[in-house]
Amino acid sequence: MQALCNASWRACCAVLLLALTEPGAALAQDGAPNTQEMVEALKPRTRSLRNLIVAPVADPATLPAPPGAAASAPPAGAGPVSAPPAARPALSMAVRFDFDSTRLRPEGAAVLDRLAAALQSDAPKESQFLIEGHTDATGGAAYNLRLSQGRSEEVRRYLMAHGLAPQRLRAIGKGAQELANPAEPGAAENRRVRIVNLD
Repeated sequence: MQALCNASWRACCAVLLLALTEPGAALAQDGAPNTQEMVEALKPRTRSLRNLIVAPVADPATLPAPPGAAASAPPAGAGPVSAPPAARPALSMAVRFDFDSTRLRPEGAAVLDRLAAALQSDAPKESQFLIEGHTDATGGAAYNLRLSQGRSEEVRRYLMAHGLAPQRLRAIGKGAQELANPAEPGAAENRRVRIVNLD
C-alpha cells in the first residue's frame, strides 16, 4: 500500500510539473531555454490599442449630479488616458564564461548557438536587441561594470559571427546594478546575460 501511494504521489508530481510548463517546451540539458522558448520570449508583441483607455467626454448637462454635490464639467483637455506601456520582451540566461574573463566556456557557446537560431527565426527576425551583461556584487562596482560590458560585447561578437547583423545588436554592461537576487548579492543567478527586444 505504501509503495502504491509513493508511486501515485510521484505520478501526480510529474503531471503537475508538466502542467506548469508550456506545452511542448523542454529545457536543454544545461538548464537554459531551448530555441523555441527563446523565440516565444523574445518575439515582438502585437501592437494594439489594449493599453489605451478611452474616457468619453459627455455633455455635463446630461450627467446626473451625485447626491449632495453640484455637477461639474470635466477638466479641460480631458480625453484618452494611456496606461503604462507593457514591459519589452526579454530573456535572462546563464551564459558561462571563464572565471574573471570574457572568454566563453563551451556550455556558454551552446546557449548562444540556440539564441542565434532564435534571433534569426521568423518571429523576431527584423527586431533589434539589447544585450545586457550582469554580474553578482562581489568585487568593486567599476570592476563589475567593466567585466559585464566585456561579456556583453563578447556575446554580441559571437552572435554576429553566427549571422546576425551588427545593427540589430547593442551591448551594455550593467555590473551589479540590477541583481536578479538582491537577497543574495553573491548568488550565481545574478551572473547572467539578459536579451531585450527593443521593438
